[in-house]
Amino acid sequence: MTKMLLTDADLLVTMDRERREITNGALLIDGPRIVWVGASDELPPHHAAAIDQTISMRGKLVMPGMVNTHHHFYQTLTRVIPAAQDAVLFDWLKTLYPIWAEITPDDVEVSTELALTELLLSGCTTSSDHHYLWPNGTRLDDQFAAADRVGVRFHGARGSMSLGESQGGLPPDRVTEPEDLILRDCRRVVETYHDPNRFAMRRVVIAPCSPFSVTPDLMRESAALARSFGTAMHVHLHT
Repeated sequence: MTKMLLTDADLLVTMDRERREITNGALLIDGPRIVWVGASDELPPHHAAAIDQTISMRGKLVMPGMVNTHHHFYQTLTRVIPAAQDAVLFDWLKTLYPIWAEITPDDVEVSTELALTELLLSGCTTSSDHHYLWPNGTRLDDQFAAADRVGVRFHGARGSMSLGESQGGLPPDRVTEPEDLILRDCRRVVETYHDPNRFAMRRVVIAPCSPFSVTPDLMRESAALARSFGTAMHVHLHT
């Protein structure tokens, strides 16, 4: 594995138990692991002997990457719809659902790449995304492909909606899915992409959208599926 030394940072913020902040700081990375932090002039000799790459961080701050636990990447494509601006939640959703019903696999990839790049430029290196509508052949696979290109750690939340307007739900029927298909695809993406190991770059989260867009049965089945695979579960709740 490659050993990389970041050295001469104006300030290194460790966020360890002691909350140390080190001036003229250095950090040694061995593959995916941080193996040493300290002052640049205190690097132990046994570490200094086998460094593959050294990067000067003079004039810079070094800190742990931030973690984004909730996002909707596809919505980056509809930020400037006048009718949706300043609307309350349900009116906002009703305005945008017909537009979101037209998204394609390319739209999902582009919006994922855009959102992750914006996050990365803001110091975020790990992100989840709660994607819950799948029209026109879109799949969670499209998001993992984009995340691989950007190079961030990505937790893809396979969201779902099964209660459309005809059943008393909020979303149009055409952006909902049959519940057997939802559970089958959740199982598929976990088996295909979920990596439970430490330092994993890909994980899958089971993520029914909200109590008003799925049935109680689907909520229970989703929880059981997540429990059986040892994955996280994610859902919108409000009071």
